[in-house]
Amino acid sequence: MPQWTDLLIKVERMEREYGSSPRNPASDIEIQKLNHTIKQKVGNIQLPDPYVKFLKKVNGLDFNGLVIYGVDEDLLEKEVDEHSHGLVKTNELWYENDWKKQYLFFGDSDTAWYGYDRKENIFVELDKPSGTLIQSFESFDSMLVDAFETVL
Repeated sequence: MPQWTDLLIKVERMEREYGSSPRNPASDIEIQKLNHTIKQKVGNIQLPDPYVKFLKKVNGLDFNGLVIYGVDEDLLEKEVDEHSHGLVKTNELWYENDWKKQYLFFGDSDTAWYGYDRKENIFVELDKPSGTLIQSFESFDSMLVDAFETVL
Protein backbone atom coordinates (compact mmCIF):
# COMPACT_ATOMS: atom_id res chain seq x y z
CA MET A 1 0.00 0.00 0.00
CA PRO A 2 1.40 3.43 -0.88
CA GLN A 3 2.22 5.92 1.81
CA TRP A 4 0.27 9.16 1.91
CA THR A 5 3.52 11.07 1.22
CA ASP A 6 3.79 9.30 -2.17
CA LEU A 7 0.17 10.16 -2.93
CA LEU A 8 0.70 13.78 -1.86
CA ILE A 9 3.54 14.02 -4.40
CA LYS A 10 1.09 12.84 -7.10
CA VAL A 11 -1.43 15.47 -6.00
CA GLU A 12 1.24 18.19 -6.07
CA ARG A 13 2.31 17.15 -9.60
CA MET A 14 -1.28 17.26 -10.81
CA GLU A 15 -1.83 20.68 -9.24
CA ARG A 16 1.30 22.05 -10.93
CA GLU A 17 0.09 20.75 -14.31
CA TYR A 18 -2.90 23.07 -13.92
CA GLY A 19 -0.90 26.07 -12.71
CA SER A 20 -1.65 25.61 -9.04
CA SER A 21 0.62 24.77 -6.17
CA PRO A 22 0.24 23.12 -2.79
CA ARG A 23 -0.05 25.21 0.33
CA ASN A 24 3.05 26.04 2.31
CA PRO A 25 3.89 23.86 5.29
CA ALA A 26 2.74 24.93 8.74
CA SER A 27 5.44 26.09 11.14
CA ASP A 28 6.13 24.49 14.51
CA ILE A 29 4.71 27.59 16.23
CA GLU A 30 1.50 27.42 14.17
CA ILE A 31 1.11 23.72 14.99
CA GLN A 32 1.65 24.45 18.71
CA LYS A 33 -1.04 27.14 18.56
CA LEU A 34 -3.38 24.70 16.80
CA ASN A 35 -2.73 22.00 19.38
CA HIS A 36 -3.38 24.44 22.23
CA THR A 37 -6.57 25.81 20.63
CA ILE A 38 -8.03 22.40 19.80
CA LYS A 39 -7.50 21.31 23.41
CA GLN A 40 -9.31 24.42 24.65
CA LYS A 41 -12.23 24.19 22.25
CA VAL A 42 -12.70 20.44 21.73
CA GLY A 43 -11.29 18.84 24.85
CA ASN A 44 -8.22 17.05 26.02
CA ILE A 45 -7.05 15.64 22.72
CA GLN A 46 -3.56 15.39 21.28
CA LEU A 47 -3.17 15.85 17.54
CA PRO A 48 -1.86 12.60 16.02
CA ASP A 49 1.81 12.71 15.01
CA PRO A 50 1.03 11.69 11.40
CA TYR A 51 -1.38 14.64 11.12
CA VAL A 52 1.33 16.95 12.44
CA LYS A 53 3.73 15.49 9.84
CA PHE A 54 1.11 16.17 7.16
CA LEU A 55 0.85 19.81 8.30
CA LYS A 56 4.63 20.12 8.15
CA LYS A 57 4.47 19.04 4.48
CA VAL A 58 1.38 21.01 3.47
CA ASN A 59 -0.95 23.12 5.61
CA GLY A 60 -4.21 21.64 4.47
CA LEU A 61 -5.39 20.42 1.13
CA ASP A 62 -8.30 21.13 -1.18
CA PHE A 63 -8.06 18.80 -4.17
CA ASN A 64 -10.68 17.25 -6.44
CA GLY A 65 -13.41 17.37 -3.78
CA LEU A 66 -11.19 16.20 -0.90
CA VAL A 67 -10.45 18.69 1.86
CA ILE A 68 -7.94 17.97 4.61
CA TYR A 69 -8.11 20.67 7.25
CA GLY A 70 -5.08 22.73 8.16
CA VAL A 71 -4.13 25.30 10.76
CA ASP A 72 -6.83 27.94 11.11
CA GLU A 73 -6.09 31.25 9.43
CA ASP A 74 -6.25 33.21 12.72
CA LEU A 75 -3.45 30.98 14.10
CA LEU A 76 -1.08 31.54 11.18
CA GLU A 77 2.00 33.71 11.54
CA LYS A 78 1.59 35.16 8.04
CA GLU A 79 -1.54 36.06 6.13
CA VAL A 80 -2.34 33.72 3.23
CA ASP A 81 -3.87 34.62 -0.12
CA GLU A 82 -6.29 31.73 -0.40
CA HIS A 83 -8.99 30.59 2.00
CA SER A 84 -8.23 27.41 3.88
CA HIS A 85 -10.40 25.12 5.95
CA GLY A 86 -9.10 25.29 9.50
CA LEU A 87 -9.31 22.30 11.82
CA VAL A 88 -10.78 24.23 14.76
CA LYS A 89 -13.36 26.32 12.91
CA THR A 90 -14.52 23.47 10.73
CA ASN A 91 -15.00 21.18 13.72
CA GLU A 92 -16.94 23.93 15.49
CA LEU A 93 -19.20 24.12 12.43
CA TRP A 94 -19.78 20.35 12.43
CA TYR A 95 -20.42 20.39 16.19
CA GLU A 96 -23.67 22.28 15.66
CA ASN A 97 -25.12 18.74 15.60
CA ASP A 98 -24.53 17.12 18.99
CA TRP A 99 -23.92 13.60 17.67
CA LYS A 100 -20.85 14.85 15.78
CA LYS A 101 -19.12 15.92 19.00
CA GLN A 102 -17.78 12.41 19.53
CA TYR A 103 -15.51 12.94 16.50
CA LEU A 104 -12.54 15.10 15.70
CA PHE A 105 -12.87 15.70 11.97
CA PHE A 106 -9.67 15.98 9.91
CA GLY A 107 -11.26 16.31 6.50
CA ASP A 108 -14.20 15.70 4.25
CA SER A 109 -15.17 15.03 0.68
CA ASP A 110 -18.39 15.32 -1.28
CA THR A 111 -19.58 12.05 0.23
CA ALA A 112 -17.64 11.45 3.46
CA TRP A 113 -16.15 12.82 6.64
CA TYR A 114 -12.73 11.62 7.82
CA GLY A 115 -12.11 11.77 11.54
CA TYR A 116 -11.27 10.24 14.85
CA ASP A 117 -13.99 8.63 16.97
CA ARG A 118 -13.09 9.73 20.50
CA LYS A 119 -15.41 7.19 22.13
CA GLU A 120 -14.16 4.16 20.19
CA ASN A 121 -10.54 5.40 19.78
CA ILE A 122 -10.43 4.66 16.05
CA PHE A 123 -10.12 6.65 12.85
CA VAL A 124 -13.23 6.54 10.69
CA GLU A 125 -14.81 7.40 7.39
CA LEU A 126 -18.44 8.43 7.85
CA ASP A 127 -21.14 8.85 5.25
CA LYS A 128 -22.00 12.46 4.64
CA PRO A 129 -24.61 13.56 5.74
CA SER A 130 -26.05 10.54 7.59
CA GLY A 131 -22.98 9.86 9.73
CA THR A 132 -23.19 6.13 9.10
CA LEU A 133 -19.85 4.38 9.51
CA ILE A 134 -18.39 3.46 6.13
CA GLN A 135 -15.15 2.03 7.44
CA SER A 136 -12.67 2.29 10.28
CA PHE A 137 -8.88 2.55 10.17
CA GLU A 138 -6.12 1.52 12.52
CA SER A 139 -4.27 4.83 12.04
CA PHE A 140 -4.45 8.35 10.69
CA ASP A 141 -1.98 7.29 7.98
CA SER A 142 -4.22 4.53 6.63
CA MET A 143 -7.24 6.85 6.72
CA LEU A 144 -5.35 9.53 4.77
CA VAL A 145 -4.12 7.01 2.19
CA ASP A 146 -7.70 5.84 1.64
CA ALA A 147 -8.94 9.43 1.31
CA PHE A 148 -6.25 10.25 -1.27
CA GLU A 149 -6.93 7.10 -3.25
CA THR A 150 -10.59 8.06 -3.64
CA VAL A 151 -9.67 11.26 -5.50
CA LEU A 152 -6.67 10.10 -7.54
